[in-house]
Amino acid sequence: MRPLRASLAQDVAALIALVGAEAVMPRFRCLAADEIDEKTPGDLVTVADREAELRLTAGLAALAPGARVIGEEAVAANPRLMDGIGTGEVWIIDPIDGTGNFAAGEGPFAMMVARLIDGETVGGWIHHPADGRMIVAERGAGVTGLDRDAREPERPALAGIVSRLERPAAAEGAIAALAARWGAPRPSRRCAGAEYPLIAAGTLDYAVYWRTLVWDHAAGALILEEAGGIARRLDGSPFRAAGPGAGVLLARDAGVAADIAPFFAPGLLTPHAARAA
Repeated sequence: MRPLRASLAQDVAALIALVGAEAVMPRFRCLAADEIDEKTPGDLVTVADREAELRLTAGLAALAPGARVIGEEAVAANPRLMDGIGTGEVWIIDPIDGTGNFAAGEGPFAMMVARLIDGETVGGWIHHPADGRMIVAERGAGVTGLDRDAREPERPALAGIVSRLERPAAAEGAIAALAARWGAPRPSRRCAGAEYPLIAAGTLDYAVYWRTLVWDHAAGALILEEAGGIARRLDGSPFRAAGPGAGVLLARDAGVAADIAPFFAPGLLTPHAARAA
């Protein structure tokens, strides 16, 4: 694995912040109706997503010559771009995570970039352009930018999220049992780029997602792991953003993972399959 150069990590962070300031925030609460499209029912894309992705793609290609750069909106137009993402150096872009919130003039929303080497996430960036916060992780070197002061006091219940997006009907009984034991899950903020940092900082204890598209999870899973948390498939196998599998369990530490995992044991649920490499 090639480690990130300090200058590269900083250059990527600076690029994301610049694109956020120039392509994303000027359109927040300023979108015209014809600047919001639907890729599939309920899955929105805006002119800001597309412009931000184009600028990030060009900038990352300049910073990492020879690497592949793959963005969410490019894949929507050409799904074959996902072929072979488990080989070589690949940069993954989610230009605006939480587009539904952004299009509605609400938060949270985030920008996410991940660097993969042979399918393993080795660098992750989550930027919140509304407040300027930048969270950066390198595999084996830790994470910076987490708001650990936001951690809540010790709780008798566990605070977490179980996503409704593509949730299988078979999960409802498990969620009811989870609520009876540890308290009802909180509503999702519909932005993984906001939820991953909350778990990594200990503000939330856990999350369960059914859909695990690489741009939604690669950066956040690395940030969580480098903060001492757990990201793994519902069958207990390690989470590999570019690999096959379905569903993901996130936890702020191994103890919380052990408490939550039994409710989502293999054979109990049949989540939608994730997009494989």
